[in-house]
Amino acid sequence: MTDTAPPIDDTRAKRNVAVLVAAQAILGAQMPMIFVVGGLAGKQLATNICWATLPISLIIFGSMTTAPWLSPFMQAFGRRAGFYIGALAGALGAAIAAYGLYVASFPILLIGSYFTGIYMSAQGFYRFAATDTASDGFKPKAISYVMAGGLLSAILGPQLNKLVEGQFAVPFFGVYLAVVALNLIGMLLFLALDLPKGSRNTPKVASATPPRTRGELLRDPNIIVAIIVALVAYSLMNLVMTSTPLAVVGGGYSLDNANDIVSAHVLAMFAPSFFTGHLIARFGVKTIMATGLVILAAAGLAALGGVSLADANQPSLVSFYAALILLGLGWNFGFIGATTLLTSSHGAHERGVVQGLNDMVVFGLVTMASLASGGLMNCSGGVPIEGWSAVNIAMAPFLALAGGALIWLATRPRTVA
Repeated sequence: MTDTAPPIDDTRAKRNVAVLVAAQAILGAQMPMIFVVGGLAGKQLATNICWATLPISLIIFGSMTTAPWLSPFMQAFGRRAGFYIGALAGALGAAIAAYGLYVASFPILLIGSYFTGIYMSAQGFYRFAATDTASDGFKPKAISYVMAGGLLSAILGPQLNKLVEGQFAVPFFGVYLAVVALNLIGMLLFLALDLPKGSRNTPKVASATPPRTRGELLRDPNIIVAIIVALVAYSLMNLVMTSTPLAVVGGGYSLDNANDIVSAHVLAMFAPSFFTGHLIARFGVKTIMATGLVILAAAGLAALGGVSLADANQPSLVSFYAALILLGLGWNFGFIGATTLLTSSHGAHERGVVQGLNDMVVFGLVTMASLASGGLMNCSGGVPIEGWSAVNIAMAPFLALAGGALIWLATRPRTVA
């Protein structure tokens, strides 16, 4: 008679994943809502059109500067406490932004955007929280399922925009009020989470392996490549998506067209999550990350193809849809693949430092991409089509960087079985 390992029970993990999927869907709906109108609101209030996307940039900057303290905070006090902070900051940020629109103040709009960035940082940790109680085999699927919650946010957000954006005399005022409500209602979901308590609430246990320093972590090939691919995938997605409403409206189409294109893009970002984890398990994380980079390149080519075939400086709607759908799909494979590689490259005792460092670096470059998006889109020529071309051409060097990093990792000698 031979001993067999007991089956792994992921019941608790699956319950947490269900809660996090709902949070991603309801609370996460605010991100496509704000990303659609943020640049247009900025263009309405900014004294210089080149700063139109600065409200989006402040959101990303808020996320970048929040991650380094929010991740250790959650390790100390628990994920739930961090998620409450995120939702409250999201409500406060939207309320401040709404007031900024009401009094026509660009600086106040930017302050509100920064607080929205605190929410965005907290939302980014949903994917990590999904792995806290999951077995190794379930972790890629848990990440994918939580990311798939964005599928519902992709539908809810832009469609909610259509309902509320014209309800007040002040443009976009209703959008930010709706975001306040989403945060206050959605945060109740976190009551159902069953995650480990923070280290402040649990007995101290000596670790057999002390946590590595930041320098040691950044010398780990898997960690550094995971960070590079994640920051390139997220930055390029943000670079292009931030400019899309400006390019669509500037190309003579309506705001409803922009909402629908962004909705299709966000659907493409999250719909593949139902099977991305299975693909990673079957083909390997590096293969899926590389596939994501190839699809991102195809998105840029689709956008440039639409420009070359433009009639009267107006790219077709089909080219916008094709580029943004490919952009979402490439982001999904690249970002989920990078997240999976990262979570398998550190111990639980290093979680707070590694995850905070990862999101700080990733959203640092995303902030730069967001700033560059407005400048490239609005200040790279006399017509929107020239700016749209510049945005998509700018993708090339970053894709080369991430592709080179993956090749370097794949060709390294194996040191671990």
